[in-house]
Amino acid sequence: MAKEIERAGIPVAHICSIITISQTVGANRIVPAVAIPHPLGNPRLPPEEEKEVRRNLLKKALAALQTPIEEQTVFS
Repeated sequence: MAKEIERAGIPVAHICSIITISQTVGANRIVPAVAIPHPLGNPRLPPEEEKEVRRNLLKKALAALQTPIEEQTVFS
């Protein structure tokens, strides 16, 4: 779906746990997630640290959306 949205001219940041799958399906802006069972956070952390993990991941995805790219790019 990310490829189709990008084809319409809307940039997409694909947050994923397994980067190779995103590369295989052709996502252009790939943001590595935290882990497979909890891609957007870590429930074992205290609430404030967990919030910071999520905030940093979101900031990374927003930066990826603003970055012009020519080929698939992983934003580590």
